[in-house]
Amino acid sequence: MGTRKLVGAWALTAACAMGSVVAAGVGLDGRGQQTEGMEAARQAYEASDYTKAAELLRAAVAKNPQDAQAHYLLAKTYFQAEQHDAAVNSAEKAVALEPQNSAFHELLGRAYGEKADHSSFIHGLPLARKTVSEFEKAVKLDERNFSARQALVEFYCAAPGIAGGGEDKAHPEIAKLIEMDASEGHYAAGNCRRQKKDFTTADVEFAKALESHPKSADLIYDIGDYAVKRGEADRLLAVAEIGEKAAPGDPRGKFYRAVGLILKNERGDAAESLLREYLQRAPMRDGYPRPWTAHDWLGRFYEARGNTAAAIAEYEAALKLQSKDKVASDAAKRLRKS
Repeated sequence: MGTRKLVGAWALTAACAMGSVVAAGVGLDGRGQQTEGMEAARQAYEASDYTKAAELLRAAVAKNPQDAQAHYLLAKTYFQAEQHDAAVNSAEKAVALEPQNSAFHELLGRAYGEKADHSSFIHGLPLARKTVSEFEKAVKLDERNFSARQALVEFYCAAPGIAGGGEDKAHPEIAKLIEMDASEGHYAAGNCRRQKKDFTTADVEFAKALESHPKSADLIYDIGDYAVKRGEADRLLAVAEIGEKAAPGDPRGKFYRAVGLILKNERGDAAESLLREYLQRAPMRDGYPRPWTAHDWLGRFYEARGNTAAAIAEYEAALKLQSKDKVASDAAKRLRKS
């Protein structure tokens, strides 16, 4: 499932898996008065129709090439559509027009990171250095840009020194975060230990983050993603409760509550209903469990209850959405044989 990547595949080659906090910086937030075309683009983006959003935003920047906000929103749209070169190009234009904008530098760093993710080590190395440079600029311009600071901490903890990383660089950033917001600081500390596969310490720090009244739904639900991978049902239910209080309209609470109930083998009807509702409401966006993952869990739910036909149907639904879904592929093959 996974939430977000910064320099994933490239970093794995360099023995430094990147991970989770991109979501915090890639929502569509906009500023000021919007033209009719920009508002239509926003609506298309929120509906996960990135093709339409990009078309409208390209028209906007063609009419006004000096509109930094339009370039920024176009870069976000390309980012979600996984058009990495285009995302970098638009984000660079936004930064060139407004070099003092922290959010613009953060997005450019993430775009560089995604491009590095899809490059070889040799080509990814200079992109990784650009990634960390942009995160550092973003934090320098706005010390309370928590998503940029989280991305910077994650990079420092995961990346090798040759790319600009180093856990020693992360410690002052984590300390600063703890001073400003305890939940953000403990999350950063836990995420750093997760990169090092020190899951015992990560568990403790993530628990402290959840106990510190976090305000960021992305932070909360990234801990949920961690709990899914660790099979931590009780933590998932806590994540859902805290997330629903922090962001009542966010559908991710339904997903993580459902997975927690399935792992505990409790309230089966509720778990099924929650996953169905999540599939209806969730956008196709970084930071949100992908729809095929919800089908995977529905398949697991039916399989545990001996409903093989329904389980196969869910795994096949997952494969229609994502042909490389190994969980669904393996499960469907196993059930067909049985």
